[in-house]
Amino acid sequence: MTLSYKARKRWSLFLLVVWLPVYIVIAITVLGYIGTLNKWIAIPIYAILGIAWALPFKFVFTGIGKEDPDA
Repeated sequence: MTLSYKARKRWSLFLLVVWLPVYIVIAITVLGYIGTLNKWIAIPIYAILGIAWALPFKFVFTGIGKEDPDA
């Protein structure tokens, strides 16, 4: 099932405004429970987590910056 351009635009806005801050809080909380990490270990973990949130939603963000193809 493919999403329309309008639906993808709305989902992308939801993901950036709602899901991303929630994901950040979850990631920081989980890593906080692990304990104090060496900064050379923590930096790559945060970088990987910073990229990993968007990978499942790649199809939503595809073509959002372009004009509506149906118009």
